[in-house]
Amino acid sequence: MNPVFVAIDTTDVHRAAAIARGIRGLAGGVKLGLEFFCANGEEGVLHICEGELPLFLDLKFHDIPNTVGKAVASIAHLSPAVLTVHAAGGREMMAAAKAAAPKRTKVVAVTVLTSLDQQDLSDTGVSGSAEEQVKRLAALAREAGIDGIVCSGEEVAAARAEWPDGYFVVPGVRPAEADAGDQKRVVTPQEAVSDGASILVIGRPITESPDPARALQEIAATLPQPTRKSA
Repeated sequence: MNPVFVAIDTTDVHRAAAIARGIRGLAGGVKLGLEFFCANGEEGVLHICEGELPLFLDLKFHDIPNTVGKAVASIAHLSPAVLTVHAAGGREMMAAAKAAAPKRTKVVAVTVLTSLDQQDLSDTGVSGSAEEQVKRLAALAREAGIDGIVCSGEEVAAARAEWPDGYFVVPGVRPAEADAGDQKRVVTPQEAVSDGASILVIGRPITESPDPARALQEIAATLPQPTRKSA
């Protein structure tokens, strides 16, 4: 399976639908986040996926356990393949999200946003490096019984080493020639997969291309191929 989930970050449901149609059968799925969901709600989500594209619903829930559990239950009928919460919400909150999610949904916890660097972490009172914070929150997520975490490609190898069967979502992925935009901790798609990413989230290098399908195919062609076991 292609591990690339295409981030469709727009409020324009028609543009989003056109992108989704163009990558259907090529992408591992689509990621819809707060920007899209706040503008279009669940009807917009259903219009984009039409039951044919795996859905990564990136709403980053972060509240008290009871509220998050009810919020997850309220969107469970959308059957997301992947759903995000914030690891900083704590063990009980993450456990509540997992309990309310559909059985097939991967619930993953956002650790350190890829838009943050070391200075940003210090400004928010986090001591130590980004990798240390990711490992700390990954351990908490594992204890909570959820499926994995969201982290940058710079930390995924260390997280995978400590959680071999975890599910690792890596955003902030950019082809070598692409502009990093507002991302501060980025890696190439090849690096992320080689270091243990389960899926990659890639947006603007694909969605802002004149030919999104071709851009996606070119990225997929650079990825390491899974090793086939001999019979």
